[in-house]
Amino acid sequence: GIMRLKAEVINMIDPVFGRKDPKLDYHTRIGAYGVIPDHSGARLLILQAPNHALFLPGGGVEEGETPEVTLARELLEEFGATVHVTQKLGKSSEYFYSHHRQTAYYHPATFFACDQLAFVQDPLETFNTLMLMPIDLALAELKRPTHRWAVAKWLANQPKR
Repeated sequence: GIMRLKAEVINMIDPVFGRKDPKLDYHTRIGAYGVIPDHSGARLLILQAPNHALFLPGGGVEEGETPEVTLARELLEEFGATVHVTQKLGKSSEYFYSHHRQTAYYHPATFFACDQLAFVQDPLETFNTLMLMPIDLALAELKRPTHRWAVAKWLANQPKR
């Protein structure tokens, strides 16, 4: 069941999801994302893109940025929020094909556990839907397996409620 799956998933070091198709030319896109609970600890900050796909807050690392800087910048842009990074959960990557962009991607990303979520300004991006989602729902509905892995890893580190 879920507990066995969780143990297997959490013990993976830098897991790689998806399969690399030798016929495709992959575009590398490095990312940084946060697992960010609200003050109750029962819900996570989630972004819903215009195509309805659900993602953890974060995005692509720009030249000269550390993953921590990327996460802080993306949080302000997407959510108008700040957080305190408490822990690096690890790295995970995925090979996938974006039908929307007609592009094959190799997407390695660093994931962080965060707390002290605060909304400090209006988001710069206004086309996303921003939500606080119950953890079990986020685990089931996040689009990328790397994001689900990060939530499972974060959850395993939480004190039992």
